[in-house]
Amino acid sequence: MSSFSERYNKRHGIGGAVVGVIIIVVIIVSALAGYYAAAAGITASTSTSTQYSTITSTGTPVTSTVTNTATVSVTNTVSVSGTVTQTITGTPTTVTATTTATTTATTTSTAVSTSTATSVDTTVATPVLPPFGSTSLPTLSTPISEAGSSLLYPLFQLWATNFTKDYPNVQVNTAAGGSGAGQTGVEQNTINIGGSDPFLSNAQVNQYPNILNIAVAVSAQQVNYNLPGVTHQLNFTANILSGIYNGTITYWNSPVIAKANPLAASQLPDQLIIPLHRSDSSGDTNLFTSYLSAANADWAKAVGSGNTVAWPSVPTAQAENGNSGMLQACSQTQYSIAYIGISYLAQANAAGLGNGKLQNLAGNFVQITQANILSALNAQAGSTPPSERISLIYGPGANSYPIINFEYALVSSTQANPQLAQDLIALLDFAVLPSYGNSAYFLNQVGFVPLPANVAQYSYAQINEISG
Repeated sequence: MSSFSERYNKRHGIGGAVVGVIIIVVIIVSALAGYYAAAAGITASTSTSTQYSTITSTGTPVTSTVTNTATVSVTNTVSVSGTVTQTITGTPTTVTATTTATTTATTTSTAVSTSTATSVDTTVATPVLPPFGSTSLPTLSTPISEAGSSLLYPLFQLWATNFTKDYPNVQVNTAAGGSGAGQTGVEQNTINIGGSDPFLSNAQVNQYPNILNIAVAVSAQQVNYNLPGVTHQLNFTANILSGIYNGTITYWNSPVIAKANPLAASQLPDQLIIPLHRSDSSGDTNLFTSYLSAANADWAKAVGSGNTVAWPSVPTAQAENGNSGMLQACSQTQYSIAYIGISYLAQANAAGLGNGKLQNLAGNFVQITQANILSALNAQAGSTPPSERISLIYGPGANSYPIINFEYALVSSTQANPQLAQDLIALLDFAVLPSYGNSAYFLNQVGFVPLPANVAQYSYAQINEISG
């Protein structure tokens, strides 16, 4: 009895072999055509696509392997009238194919496909400052004006002085006045740059969509006190501070303060507490009341947070203007307590004021050190949006200091003329660049820490939006 192949050859002869070859060629050409069509749509990213097809057939399965190496990669597994495995790597320049085929009478197929794609992140190029000198930047008819946050003011003074040394024809005037004044000045177009501890609210952004909230550095806030005879550093919870500022805790030797400070309990005086708060529209008030609101639900409901708040009536309370006013009043008033920006830390220490440890979200009492500020910053910097409008108050971390924030330069994206826009861009780039304004030389003088690299990228991008 002759075999199936012998009977097949007798009936079809060489013609059958030719048909078989033609089938093989058609399969290869079809696979390559699909590959070239897919390769034509590859963009400058890395993409991996995998397709699976399971086929039940009565003949021997078809296997096809295509390998190519270049700069991008695509992986496909395809099943056609059998099992076709296709691996493609790179731009289609060289193709090697091996195919085995057998015709089938019936097929049943199922297909599953999955794909993943990874795009290369795009970043803003680190800006390059114009060459130093009096000819590389336009000369303006009036100085650039910056005003606002008294917490940012000492640092902006340093920046302005050194920027003018590098570009003698560009003058920069700086002033304090409080974050509220900085926000209002930019909104009303009476100043070029508004210094602010908090970012603009949603309502302000909707009303003034052209104003950019550009993060320029990272600061923090201290809680100082004037307590003669107390040698141990005091601990403060948000509940204790809320009680002091709403008038429910009135004496320094109150049991709740003594409980939080067992080492200093015997030193706490039987004296009325004198809480100091800001009289102006203040970003420091915003930071302080945001901490109290985040950690104390009663304070959040009764008082809340903001540049100005309706302070509870406390007979001994005093209102002071600016961080300098708070520092002076606390230094001169025994048994007082105050919230003061970190840029005045050296002066507070020189005046002999106590500096409290604050309870953080993890429940630990931490002091205001660069390491603890960085701990809080590193735990949250990755969540910063491109607009840079994010609160860092009361963040996670065992050692995180609970009152830190981005300092903001508020600037309109549309300036009066191209010359002013060019000078503003150079000044703000100078402030944010880690080799200039964000270097240790400047920041260590005021206790600030530099912007993380990802946040600096957002600042560069926003600065690039300024035009005239």
